[in-house]
Amino acid sequence: MDFSKVKLGFAPTRRNLFSADAAIEYSNLTREKMNELGINYVDILDVNEEGLLYNDEGMEKIAAKFNGEEIDGLFLMNANFGTEYECARLAKKLNVPVLLWGPKDETPAEDGSRLRDTQCGLFAIGKVLRRFNVPFTYIKNSDVDSPEFERGLKDFIKVCNVVKTFKETRILQVGPRPFDFWSVMCNEGELLERFNISLSPVPLQELYQEMDKVRINKKDKIQKALDYFNNETIVEISDEDLEKIAVLKVALESLCEFYGCNSGVIQCWTALQDEIGILPYASLSLLQEEGIPFVCETDVHGVITELLIEAASLGKEKAIFADVNCRHPEVENGELLQHLGVFAYSTAAEKPALPQRHFVFDYPGSVRFKAKDGEYTLCRFDGDHGEYSLLMGNAKTMEGPFNQGTYLYLEFENLNRLESKLVYGPYIHHVAAVNTDVVPVLYEACKYLGVTPDFYDPIEEEVKSYLRGDIK
Repeated sequence: MDFSKVKLGFAPTRRNLFSADAAIEYSNLTREKMNELGINYVDILDVNEEGLLYNDEGMEKIAAKFNGEEIDGLFLMNANFGTEYECARLAKKLNVPVLLWGPKDETPAEDGSRLRDTQCGLFAIGKVLRRFNVPFTYIKNSDVDSPEFERGLKDFIKVCNVVKTFKETRILQVGPRPFDFWSVMCNEGELLERFNISLSPVPLQELYQEMDKVRINKKDKIQKALDYFNNETIVEISDEDLEKIAVLKVALESLCEFYGCNSGVIQCWTALQDEIGILPYASLSLLQEEGIPFVCETDVHGVITELLIEAASLGKEKAIFADVNCRHPEVENGELLQHLGVFAYSTAAEKPALPQRHFVFDYPGSVRFKAKDGEYTLCRFDGDHGEYSLLMGNAKTMEGPFNQGTYLYLEFENLNRLESKLVYGPYIHHVAAVNTDVVPVLYEACKYLGVTPDFYDPIEEEVKSYLRGDIK
């Protein structure tokens, strides 16, 4: 897994009542471990002779350096008891996710003296961070070579990636929501005011104009998309329709670049079909495959969901974006997740196909495949009445009847619980899912996003246990 996209500021801290030499030793051991794991971090060895945080002068220099480096997270490593107020002052200045950890204390000397008292200092730092209203993530007091430290550090980097992605989100909105889809309403002003998430709305006519432009100016990108479809999918549509799908993909990508957007939503029916004669889903699936989540029915909260769940895996797992459609005809806790597309192509268990039509719409441009088997994380970011939450949980794949479009069947511990959550809200029937367990990462990220974590299964205590280091 590539950890380079997230940059940590590493600030080991000491207190002068305890051994500075021991603090330096354990700070260096932690540096060696991070180097071994391939962690991208900014160090403070140039701030003072010890490379440690312990006074105001050093704290100010460290804050300036970390701000200049635009770190994504702060790692407060307690090298001995630590200086709790300097840790809190530094964290308050930086406004990024904070990781707190200290290596387990060594055995006392024969005369009963101790060098570090690291655990005791962790208690103090945690309390003062609370006083400063600084949310933080804690890894249990453990050895630097312990699996708990390695796992906790890697999970924190994923948390930072979720927070970074959330805060930098700008969404291309192509067309208004379809009239019939009142469920996908969102509050644009509130998203900006609360979360710094902005929309870049453009009319469908601007998309049609962009399609004309890219046919002339971006023939190479169109050909690249055509090559992908011809090599990686089973093409059952005409060359003319395939060319439209490729052009639409490139035009949407071009508009995202122009407006500085990392994702998008589109009014996928029916004005689009009246104008260009295709569905957009094959184009959207390729955009998702290439790292630009783009979803249907102008579901703004839906594309935010997809950004979050992919960020939680550091982009290792591509997402599916699906309707929670209907119950399995035979299995009590089985459920169909399906769409006309909007699954990244790499999520397919078989070679994807581009069929002539889907039973809902008699147009080309949909995608057909069953998704890979496995254990999935599902989530949905949503809100109304000024309150936002993130619903999350797990399910495993199961067998079920063939469906048109992109689909998979999932078996839940208790489907009634998910059904009730989606009916009572604030959620709707669109969810994003990845084929790995990222629930603990999403849960921990919520404290930094200002979003309430929510579950459709009673697993919160299990998640907390994992984060404490209880579950190996």
